[in-house]
Amino acid sequence: MKKRKKATGKRALGLLFILIIGTVGAYYTFQQTKQIKRRKAEAAISFTPNFNPLPADFARRHRDSIEAFFNDRLQLKSFHGMFLVAKNGEIIYERYQGLANEKTDLRFNAETPVHVASISKTITAIAVLRLVDQHKIQLDKDIRDYLPQIPYKGITVRMLLNHRSGIPYYGYFPKEISQPGKPLTNKRILRILKHYHPKLYFPSNTQFAYCNTNYALLALIVEKVTKKHFPKAMEELVFEPLNMKHTFVYEPVHDQEPLALSYNSKGVLQEVTELDLVYGDKNVYTTARDLLRLDKGTYSHTFLSKRMKAEMFKGYSYERPGKANYGLGIRIREESGKTPFFFHTGWWHGNTGCYASMRSDTVCMIILSNHYTRRVFGINRLSLAFGNYPFAPLDPMEKEGPDEKEE
Repeated sequence: MKKRKKATGKRALGLLFILIIGTVGAYYTFQQTKQIKRRKAEAAISFTPNFNPLPADFARRHRDSIEAFFNDRLQLKSFHGMFLVAKNGEIIYERYQGLANEKTDLRFNAETPVHVASISKTITAIAVLRLVDQHKIQLDKDIRDYLPQIPYKGITVRMLLNHRSGIPYYGYFPKEISQPGKPLTNKRILRILKHYHPKLYFPSNTQFAYCNTNYALLALIVEKVTKKHFPKAMEELVFEPLNMKHTFVYEPVHDQEPLALSYNSKGVLQEVTELDLVYGDKNVYTTARDLLRLDKGTYSHTFLSKRMKAEMFKGYSYERPGKANYGLGIRIREESGKTPFFFHTGWWHGNTGCYASMRSDTVCMIILSNHYTRRVFGINRLSLAFGNYPFAPLDPMEKEGPDEKEE
């Protein structure tokens, strides 16, 4: 009898313990869900800029000219991807066509994530600037304060953002250092810089040189100050607050999802290389509509302070005469008497694209393709339909392209 009572008591204690653990777990999950919902609700309210409503016939008046530009000037008859134009945050034209995945016959639609290559740099820069607003990063602080393994003195966070650091491109590391065939990661890049001290291209902050390594290091700084893996940090800093539901930093787990693969101009699937795991400089998958949400966020003073926007959207490299310049994660084309044009191109394997933010006219243009074509870069000339931008009609369009090779 005593043994039976003892066993019954033990079972009761066990059940009580399970009940307590279950209750605590459920409460924790409830609180986490509540926090996520609250963050999303706050974001939807706080980060929506106040644009003037468009005239009722604005979209209709521009739709035909936009379509004609796409069909006749870009001549993208076999386009695979997405194209969007918006004014005051409202979509006035969008187009989705072609194959995202030729094997499964998955066609592009508004929710198909595609690799945006170096347009990822703009998104990384915005995350860094948000951390500056939160007093977790200082623009003019030596990067060794965040990454003490760096062997170079006097390079600041700002110099990584505006490509004035002089740090060499990881894709050109000598073979004995990079070990071809072995996947390169952000942390491996840092270890290589620490142990081999590859020579700077030039003394820091003396000139501009577009370099993916800068943004690979910025991703590590984001991880250091947030104490979170970069994909998670980006989710909390940018994607979730702006309701970018179809955007993520690529990880192998995403291979199971319906996303756009990368093809060359003949439709041949592009092979994965040892450079494809590096993030910060690339590896964001997103959609045209989500990029529009990002663009709208940059007009909100609660998402990004006025000071950070002023730092981002200005040129830093005037050593050489010319129209091309670079801000903090954004390309700039400027000319006396013309309206500055802010944009970023992307090119990685078969993925090409362009994101343009025409601040003076609150116009956003986005074109993304997963089948290699340089013609997408000609979209910048559509800006002439909205304002006095520093472009002239170019014929043929295939001469247009990014200022530097981005691969």
